[in-house]
Amino acid sequence: MYYTYAYLREDGSPYYVGKGKGNRLTCKDRHVPVPPPDRRIFLKQNLSEEEAFLHEKYMIFVLGRKDLGTGILRNLTDGGEGVTGRVTTEETKRKIKETHERNGYKPSVSFEGRSHSEESKEKIRQKQNGKKHSEETKQNMSNARKGKYNGGGNHGRKFSDEHRRKISEALKRRNAISSTRTPYGPGS
Repeated sequence: MYYTYAYLREDGSPYYVGKGKGNRLTCKDRHVPVPPPDRRIFLKQNLSEEEAFLHEKYMIFVLGRKDLGTGILRNLTDGGEGVTGRVTTEETKRKIKETHERNGYKPSVSFEGRSHSEESKEKIRQKQNGKKHSEETKQNMSNARKGKYNGGGNHGRKFSDEHRRKISEALKRRNAISSTRTPYGPGS
């Protein structure tokens, strides 16, 4: 189970909000200093990962970020999965570039928006010319595609009778629960 947490300043105001599981609350491998135990609090516990992401995002939105001038938190992103909302300063970009140059890093060149020249296409054709799949490979590819609709989903997937029964029961339970809820959620 996941949780959301906050690190507090000496005056009790939060300076960082996060989502975690296990010992994340005490982890010291991030850009934010971990305060003493009496200034670390759980905001919500026993959450799914999705619920924890949503609550983290909500709290960061409500309390605001210092780097954006919207609030009091030292968070560098809007919360949730990934780095949404992260602001990379020109100074940071310069430092990253210098580090890459110093370490001999060469970024890969994207092929997006470009196309092969006719000469290049011909070289590819020549390289592929004469290559044939074995009968066994062709049969394996054919078997892998059988029963699939547009190559994905559960279309054509074979389930055991026991598995189908479990799916049916789970759907019945879900439908029974959702039919008892009000449009405003449980307890409204």
